[in-house]
Amino acid sequence: MKADLGIWSKLTQAVIALVVVAILILIALAYKDPIQQNERQRREIDRLNAELRKEEEISHKLQAEIIALRNDPQTVSRLVRETLGYAKSNETVIRFEPASNNYNTPANR
Repeated sequence: MKADLGIWSKLTQAVIALVVVAILILIALAYKDPIQQNERQRREIDRLNAELRKEEEISHKLQAEIIALRNDPQTVSRLVRETLGYAKSNETVIRFEPASNNYNTPANR
């Protein structure tokens, strides 16, 4: 037969439950900072991966330009005409310059 200890058995169970809860809280607090740091590092990794993808895309475009400039004379010709203002013998070059503020309009008279 079991002896009835009355309130002491219930208090013992309550203390055991509270000790278990306290241990779980301590474990959660011990891992809180590393978990938050891990989340920050994960966000930083995601940001850097996105930046890396953009830079790789730019690199691929530049590589394509380099290949075109090395292998395609029409690309070189177009670039020289656009950049340096050269023209073929049968072409006319028209240059547009920004408007100055000293022009005479009916509103300024």
